[in-house]
Amino acid sequence: MQVWATDLWFSPEDNLQRVRDASVDNGVFPIHADARSLPFATEFFDAIVCIDSFVYYGTDDLYLNYLARFHKPGGVLGVAGAGLMQDIEGPVPEHLQGWWEPSMCCLHSAAWWRRHWEQTGILDIELADTLRDGWQLWRDWQTVIAPDNSPEIQALNADRGSYLGYVRLVGPRLDEPIVSVPTQYTKTPLLRSSD
Repeated sequence: MQVWATDLWFSPEDNLQRVRDASVDNGVFPIHADARSLPFATEFFDAIVCIDSFVYYGTDDLYLNYLARFHKPGGVLGVAGAGLMQDIEGPVPEHLQGWWEPSMCCLHSAAWWRRHWEQTGILDIELADTLRDGWQLWRDWQTVIAPDNSPEIQALNADRGSYLGYVRLVGPRLDEPIVSVPTQYTKTPLLRSSD
C-alpha cells in the first residue's frame, strides 16, 4: 500500500519525521497541498480518506465533483471528523455560545452530508452516521493536543453529545466526474445588427 499524506497545515518535513518514527517511510509520502489544488493525476487513487478536515472544504457544492476525478472508477471516499449529531435550527444553543464562532457553520450532521452528496449522483453513499461516543473522542483529542483550549473542551463537556460529535461517510464513485468543459471558439462579430 502507498499513502500520499496530504496536509495544508503541517509541514511535510514534520510529517516525514512522524512517518520515519513509525517506520513506514517506504510507503507513506507527505505532501503539502491545499485540498482545492491537489497535485495528483486523474484516477490516481483507489481510495481517498479525509480525517478531521473535510468540513473545511467539502461543503462547497462543487468540491465532490473535483475530488472524484482523483478516484479510479469505483474508488472509495471515506470521511471522518467533527460534526453535529443533529442540525442546529435557529440560534446556537446557549451552552455552545461561548465557543461557537461564525466558521463553525461548516459543521453538519450525517443527514446533511448524505443529502449534500446524494444531490451530486457522484457517489453511492454506503455509510453516513455518527460515532456513538464521538463527542468524548473529540474532547479526549482536544485535551491531549490543546489542553489550554478550555472554551472548546468546556463546550464538549457541557454538550455531552447533544449536538457535537463525530460524523462518518463512505461511498464509492459512481459517475464520471466532469473534468473540463469543452470549448470551441468561433469568430463572430462583437456587435450584431438588428437585421
